[in-house]
Amino acid sequence: MLNLNFYKGKRVLITGHTGFKGTWLTRILVNAGAIICGYSLEAPTTPNLFSLAQVEDKIKHVIGDIRDYKHLKEVFDEFEPEIVMHLAAQPIVRESYKNPLYTYETNVMGTANICECVRLTKSVKSFLNVTTDKVYLNEDMPDHAFKENEPLDGYDPYSNSKSCSELVTHSYKKSFFKDMDVSVSTARAGNVIGGGDFAIDRIIQDSIRAVEKNQDIVIRNPYSTRPYQHVLEPLYIYLTICEKQYNNKDFEGYFNVGPDDCDCVSTGDLVTLFCKEWGNNVNWTSKYDGGPHEATFLKLDNWKIKDVFGWRPRWHIDECMKKIVEFTKIYFNNKEDIPAEMDKEIKEFFKLK
Repeated sequence: MLNLNFYKGKRVLITGHTGFKGTWLTRILVNAGAIICGYSLEAPTTPNLFSLAQVEDKIKHVIGDIRDYKHLKEVFDEFEPEIVMHLAAQPIVRESYKNPLYTYETNVMGTANICECVRLTKSVKSFLNVTTDKVYLNEDMPDHAFKENEPLDGYDPYSNSKSCSELVTHSYKKSFFKDMDVSVSTARAGNVIGGGDFAIDRIIQDSIRAVEKNQDIVIRNPYSTRPYQHVLEPLYIYLTICEKQYNNKDFEGYFNVGPDDCDCVSTGDLVTLFCKEWGNNVNWTSKYDGGPHEATFLKLDNWKIKDVFGWRPRWHIDECMKKIVEFTKIYFNNKEDIPAEMDKEIKEFFKLK
């Protein structure tokens, strides 16, 4: 399994480091002693976890757009990364309906730009492209768990652009990377929740905004089922993939990164759990807003990462919700305590001394 000591002194380039997952990943790697270059747009929300995490002065912090190939290549040339973890994206389904062209430019051509930089940077030995559980052709089959060998064809512009991001990576891998000293994988992650996510159209953050205003939580579709997991679960796997394939191409591949069946729950059940954990008689109500198409049912088969990496989920949905509520109440009481809370959760999850 993962050895975080591997990252001490390694030169790691993270795209999307100012986002929710990117900030948690950066904090982990800062603590592990990695030499980090983050390339990203400004943090997408106010407030944002990147500012709260206090990591900017501990890394090479570059504000840049992955659509800007010239700037991106300059950063690669200067930093000479050994490991590249590509998380930057336009990640919101409903936003992709509002601005599909920007979504495709970012998620498809942005990935092509990253792949081209990896191709032309001899120092890179391990490259991971993080996509999504929504890359598959989803016909809303009840209880169907997608396997890695099933067709890719996301429905909405976000999901489809991430399918294309996978295909761009596959093409570069077959056309160029197989003959180079670089290992390449993609990770198709399930729905990630955790402390510090301030994005729009995220059910837990929408719930937190409601309780902050002493309002009932409003759910668009309480019956939608998704594979929910704490943010540290996929980050553990991303780090494991990058470590293991660094010196051994046998570990590269295309991996679902999702929870066990017990954590594939409906939105209604998830918010009910949040209300129970939060207390204070918080309630939710359902109101369909007539929005664009979103799949009703989504589940991932996680057998492959269990078989290849010996991975097992650590925090199931009950424990995950406890961590979210604990983090959020700390945020409400004293924002300066957030870095310590992040480090506490990281140490507990990664079983560090």
